[in-house]
Amino acid sequence: AGLGLIVLEVSTRAGMAVTAAEDSVFAVRMGDYARRAATDSADRFLHGLAHLAVAALAFPRPEDLADDGYIGRVTVNGVDSFVRQACRRLEERAEEQGENTDPATGAPGLESAWRVYARRSATGATKDARRLAGSTTGIVGKALAFLVDSGFLQRTGDESGGTYRTTARYQLQVRDMAATAAMAELLELGVVPVSDGSATLLPPDEGDDLDLVADA
Repeated sequence: AGLGLIVLEVSTRAGMAVTAAEDSVFAVRMGDYARRAATDSADRFLHGLAHLAVAALAFPRPEDLADDGYIGRVTVNGVDSFVRQACRRLEERAEEQGENTDPATGAPGLESAWRVYARRSATGATKDARRLAGSTTGIVGKALAFLVDSGFLQRTGDESGGTYRTTARYQLQVRDMAATAAMAELLELGVVPVSDGSATLLPPDEGDDLDLVADA
């Protein structure tokens, strides 16, 4: 309690897994993350969106998040595609409702981020075909690398911009955050992944079960 840590589980599969309370000295804030990941501080919100998408893509169904033996798999390109489909869904929803499709800076929720992400280049343009750090795949790649360094993911290959598998510790962390408003809002869009780490859209009536992930 004095360290501001919350024990999520003590087991042979995860060891002692803890998460930090907001006021803990061990809490990783976006400012700290930006310094550790060498990112542009102006892109912190987009990095947060990338982390949110990785969690939703790694454990798309309630049963996946509840199953201790489940291993999620994600790719850099798959996560980027997932977020871009969410951006398109948000744009369609705003247009249908006649809302301002260019939200003011600082607006709450995902609505304030979708247009910024959608406008950003997926890979950028360099002479040697490397992705730029400020491109959306560059942002996703840094988010995934950070999770690897933190013991939450394991890199398994280079396909699709980089492939990764989840660890027991990451599953516990996602369970802890699954009831947050941001996770619920993303899942309610009906953007759902498939097992190879790419993304697709299901008809609305087939995506209703995803809302349950927010209660897992």
